[in-house]
Amino acid sequence: MKTLSLKQPFAELVVSGRKTIELRNWTTKFRGNFLVHASKIQDLKSMKKFGFSALPVGKIVGEAELVDIKTYRDEKEHAADRLKHLADSSWGRYGFILKNARRIDGPQVLGKLNFWEFSEKN
Repeated sequence: MKTLSLKQPFAELVVSGRKTIELRNWTTKFRGNFLVHASKIQDLKSMKKFGFSALPVGKIVGEAELVDIKTYRDEKEHAADRLKHLADSSWGRYGFILKNARRIDGPQVLGKLNFWEFSEKN
């Protein structure tokens, strides 16, 4: 299944439904359900900002559905969605619009860049 690695706390914010747009500097034609992987490296500044001290890393933590991609053309458009993506424009100009996020207790697995295929054989 398609999988996307996110640093913590962003993986947690997605699977908890607090973050409904994931910002990226790249786009994709993919639409559909994917697994959310919490990468081994955490964003310590953001962990503190969002009030987390410890979150699972290096494992599948949930799944979500990518329904569309929004291209942010300027700072005003980006700022209008700040409560959905929880970041500033330096995180990317493409907003992956997510729906139906949910937490799962998946296996430990190494992540990769971009969307990647996870199977129980990984």
